[in-house]
Amino acid sequence: MRYIRYAFLIVLAVCLIVVALANREMVTLQLLPVEMAGFLGLSWSVTLPLFLVILGGVVAGVMVGFIWEWLREHKFRAEAVRQRREKEKLEREMKRMAAPSERKGDDVLAILDQPAPAR
Repeated sequence: MRYIRYAFLIVLAVCLIVVALANREMVTLQLLPVEMAGFLGLSWSVTLPLFLVILGGVVAGVMVGFIWEWLREHKFRAEAVRQRREKEKLEREMKRMAAPSERKGDDVLAILDQPAPAR
């Protein structure tokens, strides 16, 4: 399995290098369209190689996807936390019930005589 992962990483690296070499031309990225930049007085622009723009777009897309999934799965994580707390509560109750009773007599009456746990 390790060799498959290394082979995949090597193929990915070769593909990225080929894309970078094929797209070395410089492009200018502008924050706003020319007409709107003149109207607002903002004309921020940067000149980069095209492959950096492509890879930056891919990285930005992956990050948006990760954040989207993290937010979407919030309800599942919250439910898992709730179930874990309930499981721990039930385990504590089982240990308390399994402990030998100090009272002599009926177990049901001993349970009923115990004070209710604080919530």
